Amino acid sequence: MTLAAIIIFIIAIGLAITGGLWAAANWLIWVAIVLGVIAIIMFLLRLITGRRTTT
Repeated sequence: MTLAAIIIFIIAIGLAITGGLWAAANWLIWVAIVLGVIAIIMFLLRLITGRRTTT
């Protein structure tokens, strides 16, 4: 392999790993947003219904 082919191969592997990590991070951000919205809805429902359970 020539030096240029090795450099291109290393860059391609780096971009594939970075792209995969970015996709995973983007997915986790959406999961966090959905869970946050669910938590806010549950908090508001508990606040509206007046349930005060302290453990």
